[in-house]
Amino acid sequence: MKVLWITNIPSPYRVDFFNELSKYVDLTVVFEKDRSSERNNEWSMKISPIFKTFFLNGLSTDVDKTLSFRVIRFLRASFDIVIISNLATPTGILAITFMNIHNKDYLIEGDGGFPKSGKGIKEKLKTYLIRNAKICFSTANIHDEYFLKYGSSIDKIVRYPFTSISDSEILSQIPSKEEKKTIKKELGIKERKVIVTVGQFIPRKGFDLLLKACRGIDINVGVYIIGGLPTNDYLDIVHKNNLQNITFLKFKSKCEITKYFKAADVFVLPTREDIWGLVINEAMAHGLPVITTRKCIAGLELIENDLNGFLVTENDVKELHQRMIQLLNNDEVRKVMGERNIQKIKKYTFEEMAKIHLNAFKDLI
Repeated sequence: MKVLWITNIPSPYRVDFFNELSKYVDLTVVFEKDRSSERNNEWSMKISPIFKTFFLNGLSTDVDKTLSFRVIRFLRASFDIVIISNLATPTGILAITFMNIHNKDYLIEGDGGFPKSGKGIKEKLKTYLIRNAKICFSTANIHDEYFLKYGSSIDKIVRYPFTSISDSEILSQIPSKEEKKTIKKELGIKERKVIVTVGQFIPRKGFDLLLKACRGIDINVGVYIIGGLPTNDYLDIVHKNNLQNITFLKFKSKCEITKYFKAADVFVLPTREDIWGLVINEAMAHGLPVITTRKCIAGLELIENDLNGFLVTENDVKELHQRMIQLLNNDEVRKVMGERNIQKIKKYTFEEMAKIHLNAFKDLI
């Protein structure tokens, strides 16, 4: 089976998925750019694909978007399946327009999406891009609603487990207290308990809210924020609130972050909006209870209050503080939640993700 996949950049998790899918199909992936300019260069994967790879390198229109008419060359070629996952880029829009004009079948996929009003030019464009797709690959209930809002139908929606982990990366059990102690010593962590979070240091991630929520937290709880150099806004919050237990860490590789997950007791993603939030998958794979917001699709899909973590209202510092304290003060609850997360995330692996796609492809041929 020959499959053409058109997307924007070779993000590490996508490359890993493409490699898994390539075990079953003859896969060609066309990337718009080799990296996003807003990402740390270390984030960009040194590609070692087992699939055919092409870079369009067209006219840059944004940090990870281009306009390239070269994409038409690939769309004219003979493939059994064409899937487009860069709907929000000029190249992706051009690709879908070509497929519609020539009455060719195409599939679309996204990481997630929050449906909006459906009004206005931009909203109408979404309907044009989505309504004729043979399959819309969706990550969550709210993503289903997004596709339905913009012209798809329920019979065209295929749910897939969006992820950044493989089977082998999921822990078999939560690290023991002794294991955590050993890892903390290796990392230079002196606090008795640890809250960890990972992400770009941008306002949308809500790390300013996390810092404010740390007021009054015991000095023996270390808060480790991984992702870059702290902004002046973050430093001001730390200074004004005399926060003594905050540690900012530069970008870490996936292997390095694994150690912090193993050392931690609670994972927090206080995002103002995330169309998924793959760090939640990774935290769950390491047996951590998760606190995130109702504006995080991974949270909405994977986290259930009081069972494996908590969903809080975005921008609500008081609620975030209360939930962090609640978990930090109850070792048994954290343990049970972590065990549930290890079991739940087993359905969210590259292996499962590839299997769902392969079955959907076969149904079309």
